[in-house]
Amino acid sequence: MQHDRPPIDPSLGQTSLGQMSLGTAVMARLDDLARFSADADGLTRLYLTPAHAGAARQVAAWMEEAGMSTRLDAAATVVGRYEAATPSAPTLLLGSHIDTVRHAGRYDGNLGVVTAIAAVKVLHEAGERLPFAVEVLAFGDEEGVRFPVTLTGSRALAGLVRPDALACCDRDGVSLAQALRDFGCDPDGVSGLARDPAAVLGYLEVHIEQGPVLEEAELPVGIVTAIAGASRLVVTVEGRAGHAGTVPMGLRHDALAAAAEMVLAIEAEAKANPDLVATVGQIEVPRGAVNVIPALTRFSLDLRSPSDAVRHAALAHLHAAFDAIAERRGVRVSAQGSYDEPAVACAPGLMDAVADGISRLGLRPLSLASGAGHDGLALAGLCPIGMIFVRCAGGLSHSPAESVTAADVDVATRLLVDVLRHLRPESLRPESLARPSL
Repeated sequence: MQHDRPPIDPSLGQTSLGQMSLGTAVMARLDDLARFSADADGLTRLYLTPAHAGAARQVAAWMEEAGMSTRLDAAATVVGRYEAATPSAPTLLLGSHIDTVRHAGRYDGNLGVVTAIAAVKVLHEAGERLPFAVEVLAFGDEEGVRFPVTLTGSRALAGLVRPDALACCDRDGVSLAQALRDFGCDPDGVSGLARDPAAVLGYLEVHIEQGPVLEEAELPVGIVTAIAGASRLVVTVEGRAGHAGTVPMGLRHDALAAAAEMVLAIEAEAKANPDLVATVGQIEVPRGAVNVIPALTRFSLDLRSPSDAVRHAALAHLHAAFDAIAERRGVRVSAQGSYDEPAVACAPGLMDAVADGISRLGLRPLSLASGAGHDGLALAGLCPIGMIFVRCAGGLSHSPAESVTAADVDVATRLLVDVLRHLRPESLRPESLARPSL
């Protein structure tokens, strides 16, 4: 791997893909990759930490074994390249992320990187070259846990990194720029990572579903139609404190009771629209006490939809509902947005290629939207994107209980190989990407 860090340990990359089924081999490698963790009793691998460095070296070793040249770019993305049959051909990007949340499962993100490496190795061992180059990308900042930014690696490729992003700091006061230097990268080179859209064919990612749809349908894989847009807000409700025993119920201005009614309004709004999900994951009563009527309450709101129109309409409805509840209860309400990301539609050409591959495997194609964010959100600013979802038990993710089967992973890996072998570059030309808005 071309970077300034020490050479890759030759003992890495011992798991052989040729000695077992693709699914079993990929699962073994995912188990192996899970040893790179900051926690001994769980998987925690944050961006630009020693655990990330160990995982990056291991992934690079597997890439090289699969016939790829490797490098670590300025944003700490591991890049493995498998050349095309002809020079100057466009490049198809594959991969996912190798960072995790704290106390994570071992399949979120990591599955997409390891399956991509396995697919390229199948081609390499068969001596096959494609009419496009393939690059496998192992991003390091999809989760956004360490720094108050996210998708740093994918945003860099799309030329979307904000000028002030490198100055942001983690909770220990270490800036992103300094952390990149400590990792062996050049932060000044991040702005130069932007790819030429004319040279990139598209981006395709394998990922666990993180939801229950495929399990309910009894299918191992599915075709992602869109990555949901998301809005996040902090809602503050201000009332009036009072003694819990002396203020009659009809004279109270209870901030928490008002907030509780707002939370129920959020749930009702989401239940009324099948294309909308809403979550209140945090609520607090600053200076609260058992015998004091709450004067101040704050709660979070996470609103997601594959349709920006649906999401924006829901936000408008909720703001009106909050105002009505506040007026009736004699409290004040305000909302501060902290995040807003538009929905991204997957490219018809990639969706069709995945659907055709699923049919060739003798399975029923099923299309579904992703409610979670992915690196494709950023890469959609560079090229057409597509995703393959893999069934996960109970739809559970971001948990050590996250689970997939070797059989489903085998299907996903064979599907990816099939898509690579049959993908027609002309199906991803700009004129083929027209699609009605969601």
